[in-house]
Amino acid sequence: MTQLVWFRNDLRLADNPALTAACSDRDRVIACFIVSPGQWRQHDWSAARVRFVLAHANELSRQLAALGISLTFLRADTFADAIPALATLCRQHDVTHLHFNEEYGINERRRDKQLKDALSTSGLAISKYRDQCAAPVGSILTRQQEPYSVFTPFARNWRQWLDDNPPQLHPVPTARGEAVAAAQVETGLDEFGPAPAALVPCGEEAAHRQLEAFLTERAGQYKAQRDIPAINGTSQLSPYLANGVLSGRQCLVAARQAQAMGGNQEGFTTWINEIAWRDFYIHILWHYPRISMHRAFKPETEALVWNPPGEAFEAWKEGQTGVPIVDAAMRQLRQTGWMHNRLRMITAMFLTKNLFIDWRLGEQWFMNQLVDGFLASNNGGWQWSASTGTDAAPYFRVFNPATQSERFDPDGEFIRHYVPELAKLDARRIHQPWAGGVIPKGYPRPIVDLKESRKEAIARFQALKD
Repeated sequence: MTQLVWFRNDLRLADNPALTAACSDRDRVIACFIVSPGQWRQHDWSAARVRFVLAHANELSRQLAALGISLTFLRADTFADAIPALATLCRQHDVTHLHFNEEYGINERRRDKQLKDALSTSGLAISKYRDQCAAPVGSILTRQQEPYSVFTPFARNWRQWLDDNPPQLHPVPTARGEAVAAAQVETGLDEFGPAPAALVPCGEEAAHRQLEAFLTERAGQYKAQRDIPAINGTSQLSPYLANGVLSGRQCLVAARQAQAMGGNQEGFTTWINEIAWRDFYIHILWHYPRISMHRAFKPETEALVWNPPGEAFEAWKEGQTGVPIVDAAMRQLRQTGWMHNRLRMITAMFLTKNLFIDWRLGEQWFMNQLVDGFLASNNGGWQWSASTGTDAAPYFRVFNPATQSERFDPDGEFIRHYVPELAKLDARRIHQPWAGGVIPKGYPRPIVDLKESRKEAIARFQALKD
């Protein structure tokens, strides 16, 4: 008898429920990973993410091979192609049991249902396991057994649930025989174009080193430093989390252990709260499939009439809006495949409130660029900024990007790094170079009036409400 583990958004050996279950007896165990460039394009994957995922799939193949488990790379352009590809692999290896960890986007859920319908009639056992969250989807509900749509009560219940049900991490399986040859796949996939240099080192061990370094060296100061883009104040674990090289459970367990050792409790508590936010958005994705289908969480906001994107949208994408903190952030995104979280909020609110351009266009552009593009978090963040989502910023709360810049990049260090045209301006002028004196050559004037566009956005939301 042969057990097959289908790796998807869970490229790790440790704390992998599907892998643990498959290795729980003495049966032969094999694994597979499906390369699906067509589907990845449909889901707006960036070149950086494709490169990251395939590099980690190769590393996973080497790790499994050392344990005597071979990983097969299948090529199936779309999810529809994946089902016959898996069926063929199962027949070739006399697979009796298929294991995989759940994914929560609507297309992934439909694919898994179609797979079960197609293969279960052949006598193949199919088991799926809850993954990605510290608290499994469906476990955090109101007293009326309804999902939460506001973060604060969700987080309160989430913390209590995890106190009552401490996560149990799954160990790395023991070797199942002699090492085997490790299959490898081409990581380039030229159709996705060039990718920026890797943001973080490759591999599961590297991810754990980064987690440990953050918790021991910076987590205590996380609350004070997380919003300052010019310093290394965040964990930068998001690429590993978004692609399953680390699990949310592992991060929570490690954070609580580090917190118990002492240090600045506010820093640890604030970072653990970010794990709760990640869980919250995954739970929302699970309970409300419409957000996987380009729909607003608040249905009434579908009636908003957004401005046509045009040149303003292109200027935003290129970091040529004339608003320094926005331009610096957008250039960081293009150059690194990553953006600081505070800047994600600033740039998203600028696009949706000052330019009044549809949040879905911004969401898609971020996914096209980010190495850590993760549907639940990206969609949740964009809808929060656009005031169309769950627990969203009130429509009348509009960040002033210049004020945000003065507060979180007071010396202009981050701006100077990514907008060298402004490097010679002093800390007073760099945030609003249009507000006196001559704008440095080569840098544009603002493409929108911040105050007037804010008023117009509020008026449009107010009209919708009325």
